[in-house]
Amino acid sequence: MIFDLHSHTRCSDGSLEPLELVARAIDKGVDVLAITDHDTLDAYKGLSLQQGRLGLVAGIEFSTQWESTGIHVLGLNVDPASDAILAGVHYQTEARRQRAERIGEVLEKKGVPDAFAGAAALAHSGYIGRPHFAQYLVDIGRARSIEDAFRKYVGDGKAGDVRQHWADLPRVVQWIREAGGITVLAHPLKYKLTRTKLKRLLAAFMQAGGQGMEVVSGQQNPQQTAGMGQLCQQMNLLASCGSDFHRADTHWGELGKFPALPRNVTPVWERFS
Repeated sequence: MIFDLHSHTRCSDGSLEPLELVARAIDKGVDVLAITDHDTLDAYKGLSLQQGRLGLVAGIEFSTQWESTGIHVLGLNVDPASDAILAGVHYQTEARRQRAERIGEVLEKKGVPDAFAGAAALAHSGYIGRPHFAQYLVDIGRARSIEDAFRKYVGDGKAGDVRQHWADLPRVVQWIREAGGITVLAHPLKYKLTRTKLKRLLAAFMQAGGQGMEVVSGQQNPQQTAGMGQLCQQMNLLASCGSDFHRADTHWGELGKFPALPRNVTPVWERFS
């Protein structure tokens, strides 16, 4: 069976509507899918957890910070109606909107007109993220592509990389666990930490109540998969995997197209109730 436990829709920064994502997952042979939009559960409105032969696992991806590093935590198999998870969504939505307004102000000072309004018009819901600003920059001719917009304006370390006061790590973990979910550190290789520092992050995550890590995130080489599997086993964490799908034009993040979990780890879905 193919479990893809990390994907996004237009409810955050993906390109497909929830039903379009479901149809694509079925077409790609996925058996179990988690939609894990950033700080929102809107994709699950009107969706049942059984879509033909495809099973859905309710999920979410929360932003938080560890030391000076922005990190993401997945909540898998949560109850979307729980008071705890809804409180988390409300808190993060407000924080994200404040961040978007600040990005807009910064870009205005850089000579980009109506930056916040332009990004908001491209957003499908209350989620306004840097990809929406990047698309707006492309639309008004200030960047050649999304990648160019990130490179010049909104990527890490650029003017539009506005830091945000997200909820802290223990609070994010608490929201997920109180909603009956399993907490998973998303795409650990993406943070570009040394092995020693990544182990410290995982230790802090576990101390806060974290339960798993993504051993496989999209396309990665066998050495990376083996290394993450070994670390997962050493830390006695549950192992998760997913494409981190956002849009159809990225080969590295296609639904269901990623390496299998190593055999020496415990898959997170074994703990789904």
